[in-house]
Amino acid sequence: MRTDIKSCIEHISQVIRGKESQIELSLICLLARGHLLLEDLPGMGKTTLSQSLAQVLGLEFARIQFTSDLLPADMLGINIYEQSNSKFSFHPGPIFNQVILADEINRASPKTQSALLEAMAERQVTIDGVTRDLPSPFFVIATQNPLNQSGTHPLPESQLDRFNMQLSLGFPDYQSEKAMLLNETQASQLKTIIDFNALQELQALVDNVKVSDAVIHYVLNLVNHTRQSSDFPNPLSPRAAKSLLNTAKAAAFIHRRDFVTPEDVQFVLSGVCEHRLKGHSLAHTASSYSEHLLQQVDPLAA
Repeated sequence: MRTDIKSCIEHISQVIRGKESQIELSLICLLARGHLLLEDLPGMGKTTLSQSLAQVLGLEFARIQFTSDLLPADMLGINIYEQSNSKFSFHPGPIFNQVILADEINRASPKTQSALLEAMAERQVTIDGVTRDLPSPFFVIATQNPLNQSGTHPLPESQLDRFNMQLSLGFPDYQSEKAMLLNETQASQLKTIIDFNALQELQALVDNVKVSDAVIHYVLNLVNHTRQSSDFPNPLSPRAAKSLLNTAKAAAFIHRRDFVTPEDVQFVLSGVCEHRLKGHSLAHTASSYSEHLLQQVDPLAA
């Protein structure tokens, strides 16, 4: 693994113990220029992970608490008339930051949730007919509570498909939780490991990772199988195929390779595809669609 990425994981692990795999996948998602959805019970460290990522990468961070009364203007910004110069002045909302924590996104109304879609897809927002670019890099980390908790609204499949990856932290093991109880390190105390310019260079290098025809064929076989088999109620979209390939390139890159292998695709498949395959209506299905898919599609198939 690259030493700078390994150092980021080690630093974040000072505040989130025993979750090195999820931290690594979160960094892979960022390097792939995607967005991340974290689903878990309250108090599992979703917010801490988001703050820690922004801190070690030296990025501007903003938290938006999604509630039932949150309006799109509260997130995007608003034009306010100023009598001193008889002009409207734009006051940007918290969306104009590099790392956005959309906390408890499924507690907001569908109208407010949809206001986030243009920002995620186009890296821009349109307010009163004026399109404004968002900063680069732009990384949305959305958290949601399980759908069986009160006051939640399921994210539609079209919005789930906008998230490059979905991860779950889960409960820590005994030793990790003990270390966390004895540790007083906060996310704000972490130092910057990779600055803004270095991060942009890393993302550009990920774009240049080579992909063979065999790997592209494997990715296409995976997505086409979900479209042809009745085992998968929600087939993978072309956006999902692109996300899978880009994320596999980022995984190859952090492991010091300039080419993608089928193992890279398999490594990221669950995080990229599981939430797309099951959709919101099957959010609590015990079986893993992505594992089933890996078993059914041979990476060496012609």
